[in-house]
Amino acid sequence: MNYKFWLIAQREYLTRVRKRSFLVLTLIVPLLTAGFFFFIAKLAMSDKDSIDVIEVRDESGLALTNRLTTSDRLVFLPVTGTLEQAKQGFQKAKHDGLLYLPPNLNADDPEGIQFYAKGNVSLKKQSAVESALNKAFSELRMKTSGLSQEQLDRLRAKVNITSVSLDEQGKEKSSNALATSGAAYALALLIYMFIFIYGVQIMRGVGEEKSNRIMEVMLSSVKPFDLMMGKIVGIAAVGLTQFILWGVLSFGASSLVGTIVASTTKTDPAATVALNKSRTDANSTSTATTTVKQPNTRPEAMAMGGRMAVFSALGDLPLGTIAIGFLIYFLGGYLLYGALFGAIGAAVDDQTDTQQFMFPITMPLILSYIVGVSVILPNPDGPVAFWMSMIPFTSPIAMVIRLPFGVPLWQIALSVSLLILGFLGTVWVAARIYRVGILMYGKKVNYKELSKWITYKG
Repeated sequence: MNYKFWLIAQREYLTRVRKRSFLVLTLIVPLLTAGFFFFIAKLAMSDKDSIDVIEVRDESGLALTNRLTTSDRLVFLPVTGTLEQAKQGFQKAKHDGLLYLPPNLNADDPEGIQFYAKGNVSLKKQSAVESALNKAFSELRMKTSGLSQEQLDRLRAKVNITSVSLDEQGKEKSSNALATSGAAYALALLIYMFIFIYGVQIMRGVGEEKSNRIMEVMLSSVKPFDLMMGKIVGIAAVGLTQFILWGVLSFGASSLVGTIVASTTKTDPAATVALNKSRTDANSTSTATTTVKQPNTRPEAMAMGGRMAVFSALGDLPLGTIAIGFLIYFLGGYLLYGALFGAIGAAVDDQTDTQQFMFPITMPLILSYIVGVSVILPNPDGPVAFWMSMIPFTSPIAMVIRLPFGVPLWQIALSVSLLILGFLGTVWVAARIYRVGILMYGKKVNYKELSKWITYKG
């Protein structure tokens, strides 16, 4: 690579970063990202803070109302009167459902239970009510078998497991599946978008300069290979600059959004009133042997604890390996595909003709993303994950999905070596096509013609 290569790369870089569209997009994307996450966070918190109040009309004679578990998100409120009266009261009240337990209900085979709601019942709400009923009937059956309330309480078990990551040296680190999977998905999406966006920029840039006959002037003073690699490296530098700026600005904007969301997060007052009212009513109707179970933690405390656990788990990920590995596969994947995109741009005269050549090039990229999310993410140590992380055309996405879960160093070294060999091979093929196609005008190109260009001597 001589100084002309660096001049081409510098020209491509400065031409693009000085554009107004580059500056606007660089500033807007972090703001849109922060606004999107703020919107999602507010929706999630409003959903978490909501409490469903379910009225219960129990005519079963089994005292099931006292066995229905009141939780932080679901409150059971006993009502009296006939079913018609309960319906009328439910229509007037601002509650979320009416559960009717009919007379002569068989505890071993409960049928005829009805749930009334204002409008269609959501799957989440129906599942929560069914789960509470299943627990209530299970306790009732165990008690009729001769178990006391104290024995029933001892039989209940709530198991919480702590995930621990153990590396090859026996070092232990806490692990969180949600944080690890989220990081893997985000890394794969970034590489997938980067290769597509900037690869297409290379193809269009080459095609435009070819159609404007600028190439004829440039090739009088620079070799075709230097010209192609200068464009690829220059646009790669543009992409890295933009992604670094996005990362810095997004981090600042996200931190600000996180502070705002944390300061504005609070439990809905109406929901709190409903929860306290249900506890009072339930306590007044509870029997001496059975009481309504009360939640032990506040909703906002649980939500904050969950978020802190996820952020803590992100700090326990192998961040150094992830950062270095992401940068290597980020550049390696782009250079591999970028060379092929540049060859396509040089081979065709009309941009509409690029579709027939783009499909076989982009197919491995699309396939690796789909398989990565559906197969590799659930099983990052499986045979599919291993082999796809070794193939140069699929390793940029497949391996970055595996990095947060921990990958042996020998696999990373082998994968990077194969990626470098794959890059050198695609550059050689692309250069052979580029040197002929860049000055070829007015001829329809097909795969047979491309194969001749690759083997052409001269």
